Amino acid sequence: MTTRVTLISPARNDASDGIRFDAGNSLSDAGLRAARAAAGSLPIAGSNLVSPSARCAETAEALGLEAVTTADQAAGCDMGRWRGRSLEEVTADEPEGVGLWLSDAASAPHGGESVRQLCARIEAWLAQLAAQQGRVVAVVEPDVVRAAVVCALGAPARSLWRADVEPLTATELSGRSARWNLRTGTRLGPR
Repeated sequence: MTTRVTLISPARNDASDGIRFDAGNSLSDAGLRAARAAAGSLPIAGSNLVSPSARCAETAEALGLEAVTTADQAAGCDMGRWRGRSLEEVTADEPEGVGLWLSDAASAPHGGESVRQLCARIEAWLAQLAAQQGRVVAVVEPDVVRAAVVCALGAPARSLWRADVEPLTATELSGRSARWNLRTGTRLGPR
């Protein structure tokens, strides 16, 4: 049984433009325009899912996805007390914590979720999706896309920071649980 999962990163918002840990921010006007321009560029799926964040829900709506289900297991990483703050602010206040967070996948100096926990959660979510045959489209946070790439490659959780995810790009996984083929970075837009 083959499953095809297309992970869509959300359009830009103020948090992504300001290198800020997202705090439920809506899409920027430019992000909304870009998502609307990309409407119709996705394959028809048997299941459309969305991370439980404003920018993911707004991106899915602007892309014209129908019958969208919120996938709580595909939420972005819980950033604890860093939520809503810029990386620059956090680095100024907690340089050791940021260093630890970037170098040790098991650490969670912000009081939220570690990178290792995020990867384990996304691996379990992908295993659930693999039980479905057919195509799934999911608009998910960039760190969820990164974690899915790590899982698909069987890479260590600490490699999460080595994957860049641009707004409004598709990362495609196809295959079966524990054996995924990967295609990354396909830009959405008119074809």
